[in-house]
Amino acid sequence: MVDLFRLPDLGEGVTEGTVVELTIEEGDEVDEDQDIGKVETDKALVDISSPFSGTILKVPVSEGDEVKVGEVIIVVGEEGEEIPEEEMEEKKPDKIEEPAKPKPKDRGEEIKATPRIRKLAEEKSIDLGEIEGTGSGGRITEEDLERAEEEEKPSRVRLKHDFYGDIEHIEYKGVRKTIGDKMSESKFSAPHAASMDEADVTELWDLREELKEESESGLSFLPLVTKAAIEALKENPLLNAELVEEHEDIIVKDYYNIGIAVATDNGLMVPVVKRAELKGVYELYEEIVELAQKAKDRSIDLADLQGSSFTITNYGSLGGTYGVPIINPPNVAVLGTGKIRELPRVVEGDIVPRKVMQLSVSFDHRVVDGAEVAEFMNTLIDYLENPEKIPLEGSKD
Repeated sequence: MVDLFRLPDLGEGVTEGTVVELTIEEGDEVDEDQDIGKVETDKALVDISSPFSGTILKVPVSEGDEVKVGEVIIVVGEEGEEIPEEEMEEKKPDKIEEPAKPKPKDRGEEIKATPRIRKLAEEKSIDLGEIEGTGSGGRITEEDLERAEEEEKPSRVRLKHDFYGDIEHIEYKGVRKTIGDKMSESKFSAPHAASMDEADVTELWDLREELKEESESGLSFLPLVTKAAIEALKENPLLNAELVEEHEDIIVKDYYNIGIAVATDNGLMVPVVKRAELKGVYELYEEIVELAQKAKDRSIDLADLQGSSFTITNYGSLGGTYGVPIINPPNVAVLGTGKIRELPRVVEGDIVPRKVMQLSVSFDHRVVDGAEVAEFMNTLIDYLENPEKIPLEGSKD
């Protein structure tokens, strides 16, 4: 019996990917659940396993190919069996016809588009009257704008040099484009505001050194900052929320899933530590290190990139001191932490060297006001400057 293995539904709206690795070829024997390669989506690198065992009769895709969900990856059966080519052709997604170019709208007809879409269209010089919306009730979506923009793009030659010297082209697609689109959406849809301050973390520095010596795996400042941030969020819960604008609903979350921004070769990724309030600092440290490494080598599971209620970006680990981070949707706030520097500060009338960390909170002003963020920042600073208040163990659910 011939079995056709098609690219499975990868979840979270992922409809296609790029084959980046194939570890099998025609004629090989394959076992059920054996890994046969990797597919890169716009969210993660996914291992693909064969659900069948037998001889690989055909591999209709190659490394570098774009494949859609439902497209045949391998054909498995007994050596010499006939392959049902007509079945493969009938179900191949690339046989789908491109949608016909929409007819221009009558100027008397209502153009259904949100203010953000209208602003994007104006920036891209796209006439909304030329677009047929595919959204609910004929509403024009961002995908409709992108499609219209692609149709208007003239073909061009990719030069290897410009007037001043050699140049290199890097395709803006995949994870990098997804990150860019998500950050653009955040910046254009959420009115950003920011609050900045600093914390004297001299005592926190000493505590970390003490805890680090007691641990075999070490300890960074990030788990301590995370625990302090959770305590501050408990006292200022609106920063641990989500705005569902279409339902006019602010969802305040009674759990703390902390997104940790990680710089990778493919762009910024935000793996999420689930229920961080239930974990101690050592457990947090080990999980953060593990998730960060998986993000960097693209072996991270899609589920590990979802579900954050608040985000922390530690640009201090890269040598940065100040920053104004962009909110990670659907969060309403993000905390940025700078590198710890030794600076002169006045303590009880004397100028003394102290360990100082710069802090920045960007927030969605539709949900949170400056006064609430100031209270959050003051609470956070209190915990960082008095680290004996920070719970080092996880709390019970």
